[in-house]
Amino acid sequence: FLFAALLWHEVLAAWKARQARGERAMPALEAAMDDVLETQCAKLAITRKLTATMREVWAMQPRFEQRSGHRAYRLVEAARFRMAYDFLALRAASGEVPAELEAWWRAFQSADPETRKAMLLPETGPRKRRRRRRKKRPAEAASQPA
Repeated sequence: FLFAALLWHEVLAAWKARQARGERAMPALEAAMDDVLETQCAKLAITRKLTATMREVWAMQPRFEQRSGHRAYRLVEAARFRMAYDFLALRAASGEVPAELEAWWRAFQSADPETRKAMLLPETGPRKRRRRRRKKRPAEAASQPA
């Protein structure tokens, strides 16, 4: 957690630079994490277990802004949610993210199911349609001439 907090501003700067060059948000964040960790692992002895935890905490940060549908429920159920939430609280205390965002998540995680449902933001944009899978033809029917 401490390494994640100390290195966050480097990750954030690299992430914003990549987004400014036109990269999509999540691939840019992943690449920024790779760059920072590659540099820091050459200087410090950081184990894979620690880097995996740092990556998880960093990757959850943009997901805190998505408060609609099942996304919020999935995030609360994540293994490292509490650590990522504490990191969000630090970011809110420093003014990097709105304090309302942290307050919303604080209330959401301790709310009962009905209150949680009422707290969710409405979905934005059209809902994605799932493709129907085509049924496979039986092998015998496929081998017979038409």
